[in-house]
Amino acid sequence: MSMSGSKSRLAGLTREINLQWAETKNYWRDAKGREFEQRYMLELFANMDRTALILEQLEELLKKVRSDCE
Repeated sequence: MSMSGSKSRLAGLTREINLQWAETKNYWRDAKGREFEQRYMLELFANMDRTALILEQLEELLKKVRSDCE
């Protein structure tokens, strides 16, 4: 799978997890739910965003390497 394919897949999975979490929050509205969101979900989404950025940078680097080798 290409870097752009991986990035697209990650974006789709992030959207799906976000939708599922929004649905879960409709039913899990206590302090433990808020704690779970703060402790795990916000970090997960931030890490997914960072990963997408790194995939972009890696794709650009690979393009440059391919170009330099031609």
